[in-house]
Amino acid sequence: MSFDWSHLWLYVSPPILGGIIGYFTNDIAIKMLFRPYRAIYIGGRRIPFTPGLIPRNQERLAKNISNTIMGSLLTPEELQNLARRLLQTERVQAAILWLLRMAIDQVKSDKQQKTAKIVAGILRDLLGESLPRLLKVLARREEFLEAQINQIFDQILLEFQLSEDQASRLADWLLEVVLPPDVIRLAIIDLLTDRTIQTLDESFREKTSGTYWVVANLFGLRNTLTRFRTYCLDEKEATNERLRDWIKDLQVRDRIKNLLQSLALQNLPIGTVRQLRKTTRESVRQYLQTRGGEMLQGFSESVNWENIAVLLVNRLSSSPVVSSSLEVVSQELALILERYLERDLEAIVAQVIPILSIDQVIVERVKSTSPADLEAAIEGIVKNELQAIVTLGGVLGFIVGLFQVVFIFLSQQ
Repeated sequence: MSFDWSHLWLYVSPPILGGIIGYFTNDIAIKMLFRPYRAIYIGGRRIPFTPGLIPRNQERLAKNISNTIMGSLLTPEELQNLARRLLQTERVQAAILWLLRMAIDQVKSDKQQKTAKIVAGILRDLLGESLPRLLKVLARREEFLEAQINQIFDQILLEFQLSEDQASRLADWLLEVVLPPDVIRLAIIDLLTDRTIQTLDESFREKTSGTYWVVANLFGLRNTLTRFRTYCLDEKEATNERLRDWIKDLQVRDRIKNLLQSLALQNLPIGTVRQLRKTTRESVRQYLQTRGGEMLQGFSESVNWENIAVLLVNRLSSSPVVSSSLEVVSQELALILERYLERDLEAIVAQVIPILSIDQVIVERVKSTSPADLEAAIEGIVKNELQAIVTLGGVLGFIVGLFQVVFIFLSQQ
């Protein structure tokens, strides 16, 4: 049987039409996943398949994407592994070191002295409020500052002794301010009362013997002491001058200076020194317990903490010791954080996941994305795969057409 070339289109058209239909059908189907982006209405009725499948079910798609990511990709175990990789000791140390250096730079560039004001407030509260309350509590303890006061007593007070110059100055002060001639004159007048004169006269008469007994009973002391008191009362300037001469002639200043130089606690008996040390300790503790808080508060009010804080902050911010210690501090903080994370990382991640609400973030992000942007994003991810589906549809249509040609050919035979 000869082949009828006039029927060639019956054998050629099915594969071609099948390929064209398969190609464009898949392309249209993929486009209909996204388009049209909004519903189309005619006569108040929505046209079927509008909007596209994905825009119509975008909320459900967002939830499915969130469930897939959280269930398969961002599981708690994966988040823990991610946190371990991010929080390696070297990275944490570098981050802490950067923060510390940024803080130092911020302090240096602080024109309004905010840091100094904060430090001033801390110092004022520490010394004026917190420390006085703490001092009252600690001062109730028997052993409070015992070792420190004993050390000060043994190393400073016990070995303290006036130098020659200090003793000279102190002796001059005593004779010029504490015991000047006028004060001594008034003290003599107050001492020589009638009763005192009578007592001294009677005692002199009774307790003397020999030549002194004769003098005492013949002349006595009453008249002499009475006239001396009267002289001190009537002749003030002359008495003061006489007393000044006596002080000089008797070398009272040198005697007082030698006495002051010889004064030292280490020259006292051991028992006396121990008792004095105990008394000193108890006196200091009692004072701190009753008046220590008021003393610190008064001292805090008298100090300009703002100026001190400015000097302190400026010194620390420019100190080479602080700059050189930042790396050591950051390393220690990183090690502390590492030990803490090794122990509690699982619990931290379990607490962080609900706080971050990653699943809700994914849902909201997908829902807020426009269909056009969503289409562009998906096409950007699976562009080659989508094109392969379209091409595969054309190939399958062509193959189906070939089967149709074979069927036609066989049916004509």
